[in-house]
Amino acid sequence: MPFTRVYVPCGAYWTSPFCRWNKKFSRLHAIEFAAAVARRALGERGIDPTAFDSVFLGRTVPQPHSFYGTPWLAAMIGAPRSTGPTLAQACATSARTIASAAYEIEAGDRGSILCVTADRTSGGPRLAYPDPGNPEVIAKSEDWVWENIHHDPWSKLAMVETGELVAREQGIDRKEQEEVTLLRYRQYQDAVAQERAFQRRYMVEVDIDDANGIVADRVVGDVGVYPTTAQSLAALEPRVKEGTITIGTMTFAADGNAGLVLCDRERARALSRDPSVEIRLLAFGQGRVEKGYMPKAVVPATHEALARARLSIADLAAIKIHNPFAVNDVFFCRTFGLDPARVNRFGSPLIWGHPQGPTGMRATIELVEELVLAGGGNGLFVGCAGGDTAAALVLRVDTGR
Repeated sequence: MPFTRVYVPCGAYWTSPFCRWNKKFSRLHAIEFAAAVARRALGERGIDPTAFDSVFLGRTVPQPHSFYGTPWLAAMIGAPRSTGPTLAQACATSARTIASAAYEIEAGDRGSILCVTADRTSGGPRLAYPDPGNPEVIAKSEDWVWENIHHDPWSKLAMVETGELVAREQGIDRKEQEEVTLLRYRQYQDAVAQERAFQRRYMVEVDIDDANGIVADRVVGDVGVYPTTAQSLAALEPRVKEGTITIGTMTFAADGNAGLVLCDRERARALSRDPSVEIRLLAFGQGRVEKGYMPKAVVPATHEALARARLSIADLAAIKIHNPFAVNDVFFCRTFGLDPARVNRFGSPLIWGHPQGPTGMRATIELVEELVLAGGGNGLFVGCAGGDTAAALVLRVDTGR
């Protein structure tokens, strides 16, 4: 179903910087960290945390006490009477969190919802599953992050192997993957130009305290984005024997969080930093493809979301995709007949990393800001997810210009 009454107040969204795993955010509890960033962001935007009818939390990697999920997060941001669900849908968690909140607003059940997404892939937990007949004996253990990246229990494949299957089927060679990676890196340079002018529109600076509660470090931008050249990419070995994907043409695990407010039109105007800008969510879509071909799932998800929004790909002024592999980018652009330079302006997860839960929300926020700067138009976010699936969001920005 299309959305007709779901809005995003201009500026009522944010992200932390994203940090490559095992770097500056590696010891921060994902939910506590997200709450600290949300408190700061809401304060900077003059938004009262108690103004929300509900809070939704999206996350994929367990953290200590994450059993308490959203109620705990809400209390930490200053809304101890708020509650809501904790959601997870692998790499589609952001899109699912936004869509689930949007359905409640569309139905009239809620007038305003704060969506927060957060993950820390660093130090991913090793879970122990006791033997039900003998709880003192560990029957099975699982490295939550590492093992799931490298083994889908249905396809029996690592995620990178699904990229190789699509590359082989579609004839996407290493040269084409490296060319689109270089393009995405150049686009990211536009986001950090002029002292990160684009990123400063939405990114919250982060203070990291030492053991005594004294600020020991301030993180103002992404950490772990490697300089990328044609020469450096050419020197890398494929991740799979006789394959085409290298560590340079795939994303990296990261830590970070993001937040976004959804509400009805009246509240959006009241909370907006610029009431002349109207941001409306139009539709959500999802899709699944044949076993082991995850990168292809972005196509049926896009078709479903566009059909619900009653739009075509030609109606879009901006597109963002979650591209864990450059293969995704190439396949998507080929399928829809797009110039790759039209997609992922200002960078993408291929360059700034993948904390799983918040990845899609950051891409959606960048999509909104790109459209605001361009004077408005329709935009699409779509990204693949574990299990050969994908999810998509379509939105519209009107600026009055």
